[in-house]
Amino acid sequence: MNKLLHIQASPRLGRSASIAVAEHFLGVYRARHPRDTVETLNLWEANLPEIDGETIDAMYAVRNRQPHTPAQLKAWQAVERIIGDFKSADTYLFSLPMWNFGIPYKLKHFIDLLVHRGLTFSFTPEEGYQGLITGKPAVAIYARGGAYGPGSGAEGYDAQSTYLRQILGFIGITHIKEIFVEPTVGSPTAKDEAAAAGNQEAAELAAAT
Repeated sequence: MNKLLHIQASPRLGRSASIAVAEHFLGVYRARHPRDTVETLNLWEANLPEIDGETIDAMYAVRNRQPHTPAQLKAWQAVERIIGDFKSADTYLFSLPMWNFGIPYKLKHFIDLLVHRGLTFSFTPEEGYQGLITGKPAVAIYARGGAYGPGSGAEGYDAQSTYLRQILGFIGITHIKEIFVEPTVGSPTAKDEAAAAGNQEAAELAAAT
């Protein structure tokens, strides 16, 4: 029995195109893998610890092998809990909208909690950077108002998928399948048409996952 973790980065819930397509994916996935566990992490409801001075000091204490103060220990244990929960999954599903050509700040906050040397990546002068979360596939569902795919002329504005792909690869998650739900803005039927195409891709991808 495997665990799929759905990281939900849109606050729009029932009005979100990325969540709607993700739910379609999960419906097919659950039918094919009835014994698997599916967990959803709604980043807008999650208790994400702040990356404040205590957390930064705790990080450097770990890196320099120095003891923690009680406040630093509490801060660092909260970070380790986030990372442990993430690493316990076997498969990842990300659903996120494009905000200002990039990702929502809640997802960036989560990533900044997640990416730490010795926990999700390593570094040595001989080998350089090495991701530590390996052999785990991911699916990313991106919703965007405009069109940024090949041939659109706006490819260079896509800092959404390029960043997520880069940061996941950095920590070792290199097997990533992507669904682009676009454009959701334009004609009165644009969102419905983009979602329908995304649902078809999601069903095919879930059937093969």
